[in-house]
Amino acid sequence: MTAMDSATELRFEPPGPGPWGRDAVHFPRPVTRYLQETQAPSFKKGSNEFARFYGMLIDGLEMRYVNGFGYKQVLPAPDAEIPQRFKRAEQVFAQKLWREQLRDWDENRKPSSISAHRELQAVDPDTLPDAELVAYLTRCRDHHSAMIVQHMRFTACAMLPTGDFLAHVGDWTGLPPSDLLDLMRGSAGVSAGGSDEMERLKAAFAGDAAARELLASDGDPGQLLARLRSLGGEAGVAVSGYLDLVGNRLVDGFDIAEPSALELPDALLRAIRIAVSGEAKTASDVDARTAEVRARVPAAHQAGFDELLGEARLTYRLRDERGIYSDIWASGLMRRAALAAGRRVARRGRIASPQQMLDASLDEMCALVAGNGGPSADELAERAGYRATSAAKDAPPDLGPPAPPPPDLGALPPAVGRLMRATFIAMGHLFGSSEVQNQEKVLYGLGASKGVYEGPARRVSGPSDFDRIAKGDVLVTESTTEAFNILLPLLGGIVTDNGGLLSHAAIVSREYGIPGVVGTREATERIADGVRVRVDGDSGEVTVLG
Repeated sequence: MTAMDSATELRFEPPGPGPWGRDAVHFPRPVTRYLQETQAPSFKKGSNEFARFYGMLIDGLEMRYVNGFGYKQVLPAPDAEIPQRFKRAEQVFAQKLWREQLRDWDENRKPSSISAHRELQAVDPDTLPDAELVAYLTRCRDHHSAMIVQHMRFTACAMLPTGDFLAHVGDWTGLPPSDLLDLMRGSAGVSAGGSDEMERLKAAFAGDAAARELLASDGDPGQLLARLRSLGGEAGVAVSGYLDLVGNRLVDGFDIAEPSALELPDALLRAIRIAVSGEAKTASDVDARTAEVRARVPAAHQAGFDELLGEARLTYRLRDERGIYSDIWASGLMRRAALAAGRRVARRGRIASPQQMLDASLDEMCALVAGNGGPSADELAERAGYRATSAAKDAPPDLGPPAPPPPDLGALPPAVGRLMRATFIAMGHLFGSSEVQNQEKVLYGLGASKGVYEGPARRVSGPSDFDRIAKGDVLVTESTTEAFNILLPLLGGIVTDNGGLLSHAAIVSREYGIPGVVGTREATERIADGVRVRVDGDSGEVTVLG
């Protein structure tokens, strides 16, 4: 029986009482056992922390896995804590509590995380004795777990001011959320690949003709990156600094089964060439659009509009930063350690290839390295085969009873009602897809980034397809994460099956100024690779041209 055959016979039972919804935005495919055991408790802990910090009427989110697919559930706040939560909610808007978290992120969490990443990155796991490699695997897992908690801890800081802006300005103007979110463009530089290291790289190559000539030369991409690193002067230092920053980050998703940037040297090299070339993004008209929206706001609320927009733009960058500088880097380091362990165990003939180690749990990895048992090569191969042949369509979107209706916000104290409305709006625009029925040649999604573009569709199901992406292609995929950022400079447009106007694909398409349509539900099934398509980010339509 093949992995595909076994997948069709799987039973999908609720993982616990209550309703569960599949998270196809972040986990469109089954994930490894390692990620299941690492992510679930950390996800719950981090979401509990943000719910309590902001006095929400939820106690966070819980993620459980059914046949490798992630299903989430909203946890209600304990009845005994409701009075305390009400008091805390009164402080949220009066004191702008998200600013406290933003300062903590900028001054403490982000720099300390980068330092911890670099410390782990400085270790060469291939040189460690077996016992030290086992300890290093555990250390990388513990770091990864802490970074997942951190990612979730800052979720509300990233989303709450934006949800509050959408709620109020939507009431005042009647404009759709896509028009309002267009005003966020330019406030999330990290989503467009921005970093101090990238700026240094651009400056170094601008003043070094020899470095630019080498960058433009042909040859093996991996060897070319190594030659660029070894350049004398500022150019070599800048290349090393940039690759040390992004090289061990995953480029697709959050699971250690996905490759890091350095494992895809061709895509990485092409992205660097575009960045260094100075090709400008589409000129932003966000100031003019802001003035147009503001003019529609009643005069009595225009000062409020300015304040709400300022707070939303202030925290908007955290939507991607919290992943890029937390678990995406940490998961890449765990992958690096697991592959080193896999190379060692494969040399001993215990497994067939280093990649098989990625389908082991942490305890299994440690046992295989120590020679104390662990799964067989055939069992690991079967797990990998199941993941490779299973997709979102194989799993039901919901398990358990229907979700209850949301609470009557009007019956809550004003501050609590405002807090929960902003939360529901933001989360709805993160996960929600279009519900309009698609036609044979036209798919209806959500217009995430304005403009119209025609080009060849590049159907991408995973990193193995990345080397087929050519400049000007339209990316057609299930969903994207912060990890995709190094590939975005190559694209002319983005189309996704899953996700809403605050999904990663929506944010990066706005930041790059390329047309984007998200949440079409069926693009990857309806659009053939290479076919010419028109992406209309104004209407949210994707037309198959031929």
